[in-house]
Amino acid sequence: MTKAAWAALFAVLAVTGAARADDYPTHPITIIVPFAAGGPSDAMARVLAERMRTALGQPLVVENVTGAGGSIGVGRAVQSPPDGYTISFGHLGTHVANGAVYKLKYDLVTDLEPVVLLPSNPMIVVSKNAVPATSLKELIEWLKSRPSPPTAGTAGAGSGSHIAGVYLESVSGIKLQYVPYRGTAPALNDLIAGQIDVIVDQTSNSIAQVRAGTIRAYAITDSKRLASAPDIPTAEEAGLKGFNMTLWSGLWVPKGTPKEIVTKLNAAAVEALNDPAVRKQLESQGLEMTPKDQLTPEALGARQKAEIAKWWPIIKAANIKVD
Repeated sequence: MTKAAWAALFAVLAVTGAARADDYPTHPITIIVPFAAGGPSDAMARVLAERMRTALGQPLVVENVTGAGGSIGVGRAVQSPPDGYTISFGHLGTHVANGAVYKLKYDLVTDLEPVVLLPSNPMIVVSKNAVPATSLKELIEWLKSRPSPPTAGTAGAGSGSHIAGVYLESVSGIKLQYVPYRGTAPALNDLIAGQIDVIVDQTSNSIAQVRAGTIRAYAITDSKRLASAPDIPTAEEAGLKGFNMTLWSGLWVPKGTPKEIVTKLNAAAVEALNDPAVRKQLESQGLEMTPKDQLTPEALGARQKAEIAKWWPIIKAANIKVD
């Protein structure tokens, strides 16, 4: 084919791509949530999907693709066509930590395009009610006194709950035995049933059960108390310095998705996050809303890279690894 023919072909493809972006979306969009239904990621994604539908004019369908700390679901999104009809929902665990834990067949930064930085979720230290401790200090003493390592539920190796547990071990001197689940929702069910001892969980996942009295809370891993749970102290206030961690979330699309489509998705997400009803719903779950000047693809990309630089050395030092 001559240079002129190639140039003509590229021009046609460019025009066709632009037309697709102008018409987008023309059919339902799938949001892949890499954890079980009913968990905190699933809950946030469904709230956003319902409101984004108004802006985009098409349904957003949540698909739960579980396993391997969320890496299977993210991989499904990476392998999808870059046409804007598949969105990857994830967080610190799936889009940062997993790169240091698993031998992924994709690159978390170069194989995905950031769309928007979503609300963050401080972690909360919770236990089954049978644990006799009534404060974080007493809990740590109880955990240390066990003849064998107490059981801690996680959403899999490298998940936010796993990283938070390892972080707690490092600052408190305790030793935990991790029990992996396909999400923190099933882990929470076992905590309520007394099948495991503790979880360092996402606040939005556990707060309702804390309020109901089915589990016990000890501390929030944020620098300040939550407005939705002012009676729960921060880890610092409870006497454990240095235990500060926030599980932020985000939306990504496959690499090569047209910029115009990324812009439309970002605008729809920002509109949803600025909706007072949506904000109230998310804040009631203990989520911290993203500052308005951070609601850009660039902000999410910068946060992801900064967190990789921070957490990968910690994860590798703890020898958290899955082949």
